[in-house]
Amino acid sequence: MSAQGMKSAVNKMRANDMSDVAISSFEHLYRSWEKNDSAWIREDDVEPFADVTCLSDVHNSMDSDFALKALSETAFLKLNGGLGTSMGLSKAKSLLPVRMHKGKNLRFLDVILGQVTATRHNLGVELPLIFMNSFRTSKDTLSVVHRNKHFVQDDIPTEILQHQEPKILTSTGEPVTWDVDPELEWCPSGHGDVFCTLNDSGVLDVLSEHGIKYLFISNSDNLGARPSSTVAGYFAQTKADFMVEVAQKTAADVKGGHFVIDKATGRLVLREMSQVHPDDRAAATDIAKHPYFNTNNIWVRIDALQEKLAQYNGILPLPLISNVKNVDPTDSESPEVVQLETAMGAAIGLFDHTTCLKVDRPRFLPVKTTNDLFIMRSDRFHMTDTYEMEDGNYIFPSVDLDQRYYKNIDSFNERFPYSVPSIAAANSVHVQGDWTFGRGVSFFGDATLKDEDRPSYVPNGEFVGPNGVEPDDWR
Repeated sequence: MSAQGMKSAVNKMRANDMSDVAISSFEHLYRSWEKNDSAWIREDDVEPFADVTCLSDVHNSMDSDFALKALSETAFLKLNGGLGTSMGLSKAKSLLPVRMHKGKNLRFLDVILGQVTATRHNLGVELPLIFMNSFRTSKDTLSVVHRNKHFVQDDIPTEILQHQEPKILTSTGEPVTWDVDPELEWCPSGHGDVFCTLNDSGVLDVLSEHGIKYLFISNSDNLGARPSSTVAGYFAQTKADFMVEVAQKTAADVKGGHFVIDKATGRLVLREMSQVHPDDRAAATDIAKHPYFNTNNIWVRIDALQEKLAQYNGILPLPLISNVKNVDPTDSESPEVVQLETAMGAAIGLFDHTTCLKVDRPRFLPVKTTNDLFIMRSDRFHMTDTYEMEDGNYIFPSVDLDQRYYKNIDSFNERFPYSVPSIAAANSVHVQGDWTFGRGVSFFGDATLKDEDRPSYVPNGEFVGPNGVEPDDWR
């Protein structure tokens, strides 16, 4: 590995007018990567974290006036730097249409803005909304925000711009050069960057001047992370510096990060699966032992965050996440690079007074794949006038669409030209092969379509069950 790697990368950042904070943060991560400083969090060194207060219990005992006051002192921050390259997107993932409502195709951004404006109107709170955009999502996001006639915010910025850093060649440690598209030489530095970006931007001071005490941070692709006076009230009630919403694990959630108690310090720490030693994997994925996963819905006291940032000169020392990709994510033959990142939930280990709150699935509705999008667009949901994605029990059928034909959003939309089929009566959906669906198709039971080794079609109004497309004479 080149000894000049970090120096070359820093010079590249300076030439592109990156801030001193951004450069110092990158240097910290680069040194960790050089030292292979991604230590295991061993099972013997931690205790399970299982004694968690439930939101349903809080709701029954929370004083409504206290809760409303807490929400009036809260700002809403959405992480919006992602492009959704895993689904073939080249623009902000939050621009993806996710739901038809009253004849309009609503994007993630439309729903977020709707949730905030409805809460402002119904509860009479200021509720500032801030997006942490990347250099690739800023322009398109702000265009949507500024065109929304119901959303007005003058005194508090609607955007902070996430730091960017060079992608590093895994083979040499040098910053990559990619003349085909020089923008692909750069990447955001992970959502753990939110804290030093907030500090670098001066927004924390602005919020404090407006009487805002709490920050609620969540991913823009999680439409369940809505403003909540009850959750805000509980966070204020605990007097904690840092709180994370967690949810009950199912078999589908075992690969997610979870919180454990460090025996040496007694502090809560986030353990990502990349930090689990192979010998500990069975224990770490044991739902009975570690029953909750990290939703990435995070609450932090602004004054506590400012103190912590001052303690560490503006850069929180979060554990490194080495994200290995191709410089062009759509071209598996392009050079292999590493993106040096951090996770914002890991900051919980730096604070003395921390807690978690167990929430139900309505607060965790992420869209990471087209399988998730299939469910979000389906008849399992009803969208309320306050932009809540409402379902009966939020226990959804497992969906497995053939990734050869449905992984890319354009291919996905092409095969569902009208809408996704009904899944109200489905236990699971398993589609293998190249199937296109007509209007009004319904899945039921363990719906299965097998690969017919040719493009296939499910006609309008048909029912698909365990045996594929049901014959006409079954009715």
